[in-house]
Amino acid sequence: MQTDFPLPPNLPRPEDDGAANHLAGMEMPRVSLPSTAGRVVNLAALNAPRTVIYCYPMTGVPGKPLPAGWDEIPGARGCTPQTCGFRDLHAEITKAGVAVFGLSTQTTEYQREMAQRLRVPFEILSDAAFKLCEALRLPTFDAGGMRLLKRLTMIVRAGRIEHVFYPEFPPDGSAARVLRWLRDHPL
Repeated sequence: MQTDFPLPPNLPRPEDDGAANHLAGMEMPRVSLPSTAGRVVNLAALNAPRTVIYCYPMTGVPGKPLPAGWDEIPGARGCTPQTCGFRDLHAEITKAGVAVFGLSTQTTEYQREMAQRLRVPFEILSDAAFKLCEALRLPTFDAGGMRLLKRLTMIVRAGRIEHVFYPEFPPDGSAARVLRWLRDHPL
């Protein structure tokens, strides 16, 4: 459950820097990304009536430290609680014919450990080569010598980005916000 990974108090709130303003209405590019299920997903050929793609910076690995100053970076902390939120609400989200994917710039092998440990019932996509980041000009930041995605969620319908949640805060409420939006905007 989400409560297994509580967020520290007083995390800095990310500001809307406008870096995602261009996304709503964009066509999904012909980019194929590897998934934790061992397949390659063509994002221009998503076939669910709607698809939720939540983007996150990186999940940690038990016993390994996060980059220095991680909690002070607005929007960095909270990837595991965000993923657990989508895990916990997955059945409710998919009842409406909505597919769910997580997305980060970590390798599939790195993501697979997290997906197995947290019992994630959907696929996590790896954009380690920054193909989608570049094609959509997704907002990123640098930490610990890594280029990471800023946290955002895209709802895709008929090959286009229908809605964007950015910045996503607090991250542990992301899935509930998406579910409310889907209920308020039925197909």
